[in-house]
Amino acid sequence: MSKKRYAIGIDFGTESGRAVLVDVSDGRIVATTVHAYANGVIDEVLPGTDIRLEPDWALQDPNDYLEVLKQTVPAILEQGDSAGNAIDPDDVIGVGIDFTACTVLPTKADGTPLCFMPEWREHPHGWIKLWKHHAAQPEANALNEKAREMGLGWLDRYGGKISSEWFFPKVWQVLNEAPEVYDAADRFIEAADWVIWQMTGRETRNNCTAGYKAIWSKRDGFPSREFLKALDPRLENVVDEKMSHDIQFLGERAGGLTATAAGWMGLKEGTAVAVANVDAHVSAPAATVTDPGRMVIIMGTSNCHMVLSEEERIVPGMCGYVEDGIIPGYFGYEAGQSCLGDHFAWFVENGVPADYAQAAADQHISLHELLESKAARQKPGEHGLVALDWWNGNRSVLVDVDLTGLLLGATLATKAEDIYRALIEATAYGTRLIIETFEENGIPVNEIVATGGLPDRNKLLMQIYADVTGREIKIAASAQTSALGSAMFGAVAAGKAEGGYDTIEQASLAMADLRDERYVPIPDQAAVYDKLYAEYVTLHDYFGRGENDVMKRLKQIRAEARQ
Repeated sequence: MSKKRYAIGIDFGTESGRAVLVDVSDGRIVATTVHAYANGVIDEVLPGTDIRLEPDWALQDPNDYLEVLKQTVPAILEQGDSAGNAIDPDDVIGVGIDFTACTVLPTKADGTPLCFMPEWREHPHGWIKLWKHHAAQPEANALNEKAREMGLGWLDRYGGKISSEWFFPKVWQVLNEAPEVYDAADRFIEAADWVIWQMTGRETRNNCTAGYKAIWSKRDGFPSREFLKALDPRLENVVDEKMSHDIQFLGERAGGLTATAAGWMGLKEGTAVAVANVDAHVSAPAATVTDPGRMVIIMGTSNCHMVLSEEERIVPGMCGYVEDGIIPGYFGYEAGQSCLGDHFAWFVENGVPADYAQAAADQHISLHELLESKAARQKPGEHGLVALDWWNGNRSVLVDVDLTGLLLGATLATKAEDIYRALIEATAYGTRLIIETFEENGIPVNEIVATGGLPDRNKLLMQIYADVTGREIKIAASAQTSALGSAMFGAVAAGKAEGGYDTIEQASLAMADLRDERYVPIPDQAAVYDKLYAEYVTLHDYFGRGENDVMKRLKQIRAEARQ
C-alpha cells in the first residue's frame, strides 16, 4: 500500500486561526484545531495601554498569527490519523495559508513589525490594520477623486471605487496621521505575505492580494509614480521604497520552511510553502469551482461572491477582478457584503428580549437557533418588514463604508424573530443585486455553490437565498473550504513529484467535492420575494446613490458629538 501524503492548510480569520491536516489523495480532513487570537480584534483600547482608538479603527497583533503556527500545527500532527497515530513530519509535503484581506502592517527591513518594538508599541499606527479598519475613508475618497480626475482606467477594474479597506488608503492614512511611523517603516506588507516571510525567511508578495487590494495588474503593475505623486508627493516612491514589484502567483512555491519555523510547527525544514492566498478566493477550488459560470458564496462574518470568466468585463460596484487572481487562466471577479454573520450577532447581542434568552437556555439551544425556529414558521412577507443590510457599510455594489443599516415597517407588534428574518432577507436581496449586476454586464451566474460557516448552521437562511435569487444552491462538502483550499495549494507547491499535484485544477478534482444537500427555489415564496426585492432596490438606490445622504449626515453628527 502506498504511503499516505498530507498537506496542511492554515486559515487566518478575523478572531482565530484554524489548521487542517488533509489527505492529499482525496481531500479528507484528518485533523483540525483552532487557536483564538489572544488580542482578537483591537477596536477599543490598544493592548497593555489606556490608549483609546478612534471610531472605525480595527487592529490586530501579529504575535497572534505566530501563535497560530506554534499551537495548531503541532496539535494536528499529534491528533494524527483515523487510527490515532501521530503523523510523521516526513509525510507532510506542503503547507498553504490564507488570510483576511486587506490586512496590512508596517515592518522593518528584516520583517520585524513596528509594534514589536518598544518605541512604537504604544502607537496605534505601528500595529496591523485589519481588513475591517474603515478609518481610512477620507484617504479612499481622495484617491478615488484623483483617479477619476486623471481618467485612470484601472479604477473601472474595481467597480469605480477603491475601498477604505484596501492597501493604499491604509498606508496613506499612516502617512497623513503619523508620518514618523511611515518613515520608520521599511515595508508595508499584507499580513498573509508577512506570515509567509516568517515561515520561509523570504519576503514574497502574492498576486491575489496585490491585484484585489493594492491596484496591481499582471499587465500594468501598480499605479504609476505619476498618480501616486499627484495623490501626495510623499507617496511617489512608495512602491519602490516600501513595497516590491516582484509578485509571485497562486500555485507557486514561496519557499521552504526555515529551521526556526519548522521548529515552531513540528515539521521538517524545507517543507514546501505555497504563495499566500486570500480566505475567500482560496475557497473556490475547494468548492469544486475552477470554471466560469459558477458563483461561490463564502458565508461567514461577511459574504464574499467569487465568479470566473474567460472574458475581461467591467462590472460596476464589484470589489475587483484580477487576471489569474483565483484560478490561473481566468479573470477572477469578486464582490461582497460587509455584514452577514456580524449582522445576526449584533442583533442577538443587542436586540433580543431576556425571555428569549431564557427560552433558549431552557431548550438547550442558542439564541440564533431559537430565532431561526420562530422565523421559519413565517411566510415570506408576513412580518411586514424590509431592511437594508448595511450595518457594516456596503461593499458591493455601492462600495461605501459610510452607509448604515435600515429597518422599515416596524410596529408595536414587531417581534424579535420578525427582525431576525428581515435581516436575513436583506442580505439575500443584496446578494441578488450583486448577481444581477454581474449578469447585466456579461458575467453569467448559472449556479451557486455556498460554503463557510453559515450553510451548516442556518437552513432557513439558505432556503431564503434560493428563493430570493431564484437559483439552486449547492453546498461544498467541506465546511472548512478556506483551510482545505490552502492545503490544496500546499499540495500544488510540493508538486506531483513529491506526491502532490502540478495544477490547482488537478488538486480540486481529487480533493474537493459537493454534498448531496441542496436548496431549490420554492415558486410561491420566490414570487413574494420578487415583490419585496423591488422594495429593497427602491430603498437601496434612494439611500445609497445620493438622493438622500441622511446616513452620512448622521455619522457626521455622531462624530462631532464625540469630540
